Amino acid sequence: MTVADDPQWDDLFASPPQSDPPRGADGSRTSARDRRAGVATAEPVEEVPAASRREQRDRERSPRAREKRPRGSKKGGVVLLVVLLVVVGGGAAGVAAAWGAVSPLIEKLQGEPAPEDFSGSGNGTEVQFAVTSGENGSDIATNLNDAGVTKSYQAAYSLMLADPTITFQPGSYTLQQEMSAASALAALQDSSNRVTDRVVIPEGTAAVDVYTLLADATGIPLDQVQAAAADPASFGLPAEATSLEGWLFPATYELDPGLDARGYLQQMVDTMKERLAAAGVQPADQQRIVVFASLIQREAGLAADYPKVARVFQNRLDQGMLLQSDATVAYGTGNTHRVTTTDAERGDADNPYNTYQHEGLPVGPISNPGDLAIDAAVAPADGTWLYFVTTNLDTGETAFSTTFAEHEEAVAVWQAWMREHPEYQ
Repeated sequence: MTVADDPQWDDLFASPPQSDPPRGADGSRTSARDRRAGVATAEPVEEVPAASRREQRDRERSPRAREKRPRGSKKGGVVLLVVLLVVVGGGAAGVAAAWGAVSPLIEKLQGEPAPEDFSGSGNGTEVQFAVTSGENGSDIATNLNDAGVTKSYQAAYSLMLADPTITFQPGSYTLQQEMSAASALAALQDSSNRVTDRVVIPEGTAAVDVYTLLADATGIPLDQVQAAAADPASFGLPAEATSLEGWLFPATYELDPGLDARGYLQQMVDTMKERLAAAGVQPADQQRIVVFASLIQREAGLAADYPKVARVFQNRLDQGMLLQSDATVAYGTGNTHRVTTTDAERGDADNPYNTYQHEGLPVGPISNPGDLAIDAAVAPADGTWLYFVTTNLDTGETAFSTTFAEHEEAVAVWQAWMREHPEYQ
C-alpha cells in the first residue's frame, strides 16, 4: 500500500514547483525538449544542466530551500486556523473541499498564484495510469502531471497534503486526460477504476510453463523471466534445490507494475514457503516434501484420492520398491504435459527422473504442487495399497490395490474403458 506524504505546515505555504515550461523573452513558452537541446532564447542565459521536474521539486522541498522561504503573514495564520476548524468540524472527507475553497485566498495573501488545474472529470481520452509499490504522494502527483491527467503537479499534491488519509493501492487505473486534481485523486481511490490484470498458475504446472505464463501475462520478455530464475540460491531456497521447480506456488497473482520478473518469481516462492509453514513442514524437510508433493500433484486426479496416492508411494518407499511413476519419466524427457510413457522411455536409465530405473523419490520436483498435494505429502491416508490406476479418464475414478493380482484386474478395467474411448488413444 502506498501512502501520500504526511503534511508539513511549511509545505502548505511553500511556493509551488514550476511544473509548466518557462516563457521566453518574447512571451512564448519553451518546451522541455527545447531546453534540453539548448535552443537559444531572446536573452543569453548561463548554461546549466537541465533539471528534471522531479529534481526541481525535490530542491524546492529541501530543508535549505525552506530556510529561504518567507514566513506566512499573520493573515495566513488566520486562514490556517479556518482550515483546521473546517477539518475538525467536517472530518477528513471535507478536507479536500475546504482546501479548494481557501487555498486561493492563502496564495493571494502570499502573493502566489493558485495551482493551475483542469475542471471536470476529463476530456474522454482514457489513460492507463500505474501506481507502483513504494511510490509516495509526490511521485504520484508528478506522474499524474506527466501523463497529462492533471494540469500541474501542485494541484494534486496540495490536496494530498490537506488530507493525509489518502492512500493508494499499487496497480493500473483507467483515468482520463485533463481531469481536475480532485477528480483524478477520487478516481484513484475508486477500486472500480483499477485494472485487475492477473496471472493464473494452475496446480501441477511445470516451471518452464510458469515462465511462459508469466511472460505472456506481464509482457516481460521470456528470456528475462528465464534469466531471473537462473539463480535459485538467490531466492532463499534450501541448498539441495537446484532450480525453482516445485517452489512456484500455483495461485492467482494480481499484476503489479512495480514488479519485475524476479519480483514475481520471489512472490511465488514466498507464497510456497508460507503454505509449507502452514502445513507444519519444518525448514529441514521442505525440499523433500516439495518433491513428494510434486509427484502426488501430477499423479492424483480427484481431490479425495490425493492422500491415497501419497500412501501408495510412501508404502513403496518404506518397502524399498521402485515408485514406477510415468509422470517422473515423462518429466525427465522434457514432456511436462503428459504422464504416459513408452517402453523405451521407461527403460532409459540415463534419465535421472526415471523411477522405473532409480530407487526413491525423483532427483527433484516435477511440478509446482498446491495445497492438496502438500497436505497429502505431509499426512498420507491410512492403507496398505501399493498400486493404483485410473479406470475412467472422464470421471477420474481410480482403483487402489494392495496385491499385484488386484492391480492386474483393475488394469483390465482401464484397458476395456480405453477400447471404448478411442479418442484417448
